[in-house]
Formats: sequence, structure tokens, C-alpha cells
Amino acid sequence: MTGVDETADETADAVDAVDVPVVVVGAGPTGLTAATLLARHGVECLVLERWGSAYPRPRAVHLDDEVHRVLARLGLGEEFAAISWPCRGLRLVDRDRRVLAEFRRAADAGRHGYPEASMFDQPELERLLRANLARHAGVELRGRAEVTAIAQDGDGPVRVEFTDRATGRSHTVHARYALGCDGANSLTRAAIGAVVRDLGFTQRWLVVDVATAAPLDAWEGVHQVCDRDRPATFMRVGRTRYRWEFRLAPGESAEDFGTMAELRPLISPWTGGVPLEDSALVRVAEYTFRAQVADRWRDRGVFLLGDAAHLTPPFTGQGLGAGLRDAANLCWKLAGVLDATLPESALDTYQAERAPHVRVMIALARLLGAAMTEGGRVGDLLRGAVVPRLRLLPGLRDRVLSSETPALRRSELVRRPPLRGGLAGGLCPNAVLGDGRRFDDVAAGRFAVVTSRADPPELRAAVRRRGAVLVVTRPGEELHSWLRRGRARAALVRPDGAVLRAGRDPVALCAALPGRAPAL
Repeated sequence: MTGVDETADETADAVDAVDVPVVVVGAGPTGLTAATLLARHGVECLVLERWGSAYPRPRAVHLDDEVHRVLARLGLGEEFAAISWPCRGLRLVDRDRRVLAEFRRAADAGRHGYPEASMFDQPELERLLRANLARHAGVELRGRAEVTAIAQDGDGPVRVEFTDRATGRSHTVHARYALGCDGANSLTRAAIGAVVRDLGFTQRWLVVDVATAAPLDAWEGVHQVCDRDRPATFMRVGRTRYRWEFRLAPGESAEDFGTMAELRPLISPWTGGVPLEDSALVRVAEYTFRAQVADRWRDRGVFLLGDAAHLTPPFTGQGLGAGLRDAANLCWKLAGVLDATLPESALDTYQAERAPHVRVMIALARLLGAAMTEGGRVGDLLRGAVVPRLRLLPGLRDRVLSSETPALRRSELVRRPPLRGGLAGGLCPNAVLGDGRRFDDVAAGRFAVVTSRADPPELRAAVRRRGAVLVVTRPGEELHSWLRRGRARAALVRPDGAVLRAGRDPVALCAALPGRAPAL
């Protein structure tokens, strides 16, 4: 890393060289994940964050096993498990907390080797991500650095201007690429002229975090109160931490619930006789839950990730995870373009793959929110009659509890067949292999060819030439069954775990493996 121009004078406009390959704007979970993934691919980057340390207030509280898997690729699988709390499922209750339906899940590992739902405290996660990032010499995290402008001339470098909030001095850095991980009020989004499209969901909610060592008489899963007047959500997020969310009525605000005494009427169904002095109010805040997607996520060398690109209502717990999925999808492609193993056109697949996935997840969150909270008195009557019978529908329990998200759409890096089905676009399970290791430990951020066929010499040679890894699976192993369910004998798996292509002939699949002159 060559440093930055501290003069920020007019000569900066004429600079063609880059100071650093990638600038990441924002050091929240999405930005920290992106920077770490880039570093693990050998890409130097500069992270600019307006605050001096991790944001101290709790916000996101849920990740699924697909996103836990992303954290494990950063080297944080066990560390995140140590600070998280497995969720035991979902309970739908009425306004009097009578159980309408219950969907239980085990707390053990799912198909990717991690609990299918984990609760956590976001500041703890951010501290883990920051400490882990510091282990990589090719990354600089610069705090109290407020980005003030982002511009690019033609296809030249991206110019990022920022102010050191400690000294007041202005700086300029030139980068090949800039990643806008700067949240819902993104300056990066404004800089590329992207327009936010509203998807028709706006609700004001009260979010309450409480710490108490007193045992609460509550089932240790998510409680969703299905009520037209005061829909609510309750969940345990740690050994002594609990989260409530209540929809606010017109005229109400967080100021009406600023103390434990004022909150007691809302939370007492769960806290029972626990004295107020035995609980500490960690935070109470008002949030407006929205469903929004930016119309474009890229302008030449500038990309949008996380809340800068999309906002989702919290009913499926996918908000923070969506940003980490963005980083996992984009960063290996950036690394491939920078080292010339992928063409520049590979970057066009980022929004093409991620935006439809995000829209599906937002639609699901909106549907769940409406089904649980809307419809007035008729809605309450229907919920009381229908919801208790949902568990009787074949396959519904597994669908409700499944953490598996939709497959990516067809793109230059997802070769799906014309008909529906197949493995392409979905995630390869992080399965235990014959030698006891898991798939991700063997793939180690590289392309992988998974096959149930014998190991012909020409296949091993072709895989080795492209710097990929070969995984031969045997009958009785999970990946062998996975291939059979997908009606395939082999699958080409990308560094982010998504399947690029599947088929019967593993040698033929190798033709799609990127190399110095990739055949995409």
C-alpha cells in the first residue's frame, strides 16, 4: 500500500496510478467481511470508517448457517460460535401468549456444519471481525475517516476523498475499485446516482434490549406475537440478553418507553415477577422497517453492498446476513479480475446474481410480516383458526425451519440448464468428507470439482492446471447423495460455495474453470 495524497489539491485529478487496489467505505460487518475476504485472496485494501471504534449499540441479532459459513471462511467459525446462542425454532402466539403453532429445531449443526439459526450481539461480532482483520498485513483500517466524495473519470481509478475527524485534514486516495458498505444513508450510492426503489413496506417498531441474570419463564426460540394491534417479537440473544420488538401505534415513540417501568406493561408477559432492579435496560430505540432495493449496485469501479444496496424487514432475520452474502459473492470475483484469472465482465454477475436473491428474501419477509400482523379483526380470526393447523401440512415444518435460501439466477458464472432444477446456483453443502475434514477446509477459497466418478488421470491434471481442488466422493457420503439428488455426477463449485455448473462429465466441467485465459 503506497499511502494517500494528503494535499488533496487540483493535481489529484490528473493522477492515473492507484494507491491501493480496493477502498472499502464503512467498517460495519459487511465492510469488515469484504476487507477480510479480499485480504485472504491477497488483495490489499484500505477501510475508511467515520467512527473511531465499533458501534457500541446492539442492532442485528440473527444469522443463519449459510452466513455462519461465511464467517468460518474468515477464520471465525469457532469464535462466533462462542459468542452466539443457538435458536430453538419459532413459536407463533396470540396476544395472550397462547401458542398457535410451534416449529422446533435442534441446536446442533445443519448441512453446513453450524446451527441453522444463531442469536448474537452485533457489537461482539464487530469486535471479532476487527480483531481478525488486524491479523492481515495487507489491510489498513483507518478510523475517524469520514468519506466526503467519490468520483471517477471514465475508466480511470476511483478517487475517494475523506477527512480525518481527529485533525480536520483532507486526504485523497485512488483505487481500482471502491466498495460502498456505508449503510442506508449511503454517500456511495448517491455518488453513483443509484435510486432506491421502495417495495411497499414501512412500519415503525420499538426495539428493546434487556440484560438480566434472572431466569425468564420463556421458551428459548423466537416468539412471534400475531396481533393486529400490538404485533411483537421476543427472542433470547445470549446467556443474559433478551430482545423485544413491538410495532408502535400512531403517536407513540421510543421516548414513551425510556425506562424499565414504562416498558413493564409490554414485556411483563415474559418477565413475570422478575423485579425491575434485577434487569438492566441496554437500549431502547425506534426503527422504521423498510423494504427497498437500489436500482443499480455498480458504476464502473464503484459497488454497493449491504444496506447501501438493499433494506429488508426483519421478520426472516436476513438483514445483516444479506450484506455478508454480498461480500462473499463479490470479493472473490474482484480478486480474480485483479489477478487476471477472471475477465472484467465477471463483475457484471454481482448484481445479476444478488439482486434477485435479495428481492425473493424481501418478499418472504414482507409476506411473513403481513401474515402475522395485518388483516384487522378478520386477520386475527383467520390466524386463530388457520395457524394452529399449519404444522399438519406435509413438509411445511421443514420449509418454515429451513435456512436454505434460493439458488442464484443464471449468469456468466452460474450455468443453469434451461429447465428448472439441478444444482447450479445453489450452495454446495459444507459436508464432512471421507477423511473427516469439511468441504470448505479442503476447498480453502479455491474452485473445486466435486465428483462421484472414479479419479481419471486427465481429470486430476486438468484440475491441477487451473489451480483448483478435486473432491472425489464415495457412496454413503453426504456429497455423493447431494450429487445424486441433483441428477449429476460432478459439480464445479465456486470459491463462495455456489455451484457454477453441474453435469455428468467432470472432465468437461473443467473447461469452465477460470484460468489465465478463462473460457466463460
